Amino acid sequence: MARGHELTLFNRGRHAAASFAGVETIHGDRHSDLHKLAGRRWDVVLDTCGLLPRAVTASAESLRDAVDVYVFVSSQSVYADVSRPGVDETSPTETLSQEQLDRANTIDAPTASAASYGDLYGGLKTLCEQAAETAMPGRVLVQRPGLIVGPYDYTDRFTYWVARVARGGEVLAPGRPERPVQFIDARDLGDWTVKMIEDKRVGIFNCNGVPGAVTMQSLLNECKAVSGSDAFFKWADEEFLLQHQVGAWSELPLWLPESEESLKGFMFVNSDKAIEAGLKFRSVKETVADTLTWYQTVAANEPLKAGLDPEKEQKLLNEL
Repeated sequence: MARGHELTLFNRGRHAAASFAGVETIHGDRHSDLHKLAGRRWDVVLDTCGLLPRAVTASAESLRDAVDVYVFVSSQSVYADVSRPGVDETSPTETLSQEQLDRANTIDAPTASAASYGDLYGGLKTLCEQAAETAMPGRVLVQRPGLIVGPYDYTDRFTYWVARVARGGEVLAPGRPERPVQFIDARDLGDWTVKMIEDKRVGIFNCNGVPGAVTMQSLLNECKAVSGSDAFFKWADEEFLLQHQVGAWSELPLWLPESEESLKGFMFVNSDKAIEAGLKFRSVKETVADTLTWYQTVAANEPLKAGLDPEKEQKLLNEL
């Protein structure tokens, strides 16, 4: 809107949300109410929640004469092999058997989340990309982001570290301090998306931070500096964490066992193509500071959906 664009939102409206002045909202379920979009014309559609190929096929086919470009938010989870650093847009992607697709179609789509599909998620996203391209050949912009972070993140995976370090005291830190981590601020992804739409760009792009630019230690140090807390980091090596069955990515977000050969390249996905197309990154300090402000003013009284339970963390710290 700040750049002069007119917006229409199409969503179910099941959750309380702030109203946006000047934004038209059409309430409906993408699985049954696409008819509510008939007879209209837009420049572009931005599909942020396509999880089933049949749903993306339905929306892309219904809108192909109503929009110029279909933007589909996919995921770097589409890649079949992330065992080596440097995966780019030409790397092989996951696919599903008919039996797996049938299984995915039995899940109640209107109430499902990405997590509902488990190990089918990557293959489903691949098929969704293909469904959009089949319906609108040459008019699809596919984004493949990694971990999207920042204010309003409902997964709390990045927020856990910001909030935990701000609480201070002894903090359990995972793996090697110098281990690289990779993520992207939602606002950087959003800014780039708007630019790509304005430039009428299409194609497939990985959208993630620069590989190796941020380490776990530098992230935690930034969290401490921003919050001004007295946090002290006690690093637990991989053997200790695995021995105590600490959940990678869930209980300790941004930590993946380096001994897991199949994941060695997950934090080293190549985003050069998007960077050449104008993707820019704000500082980690800004992302941390804005996430902390949002958390403290909006979400501090709600339990975090990711991260270690404080009691479990303390037990692990006592054993280190």
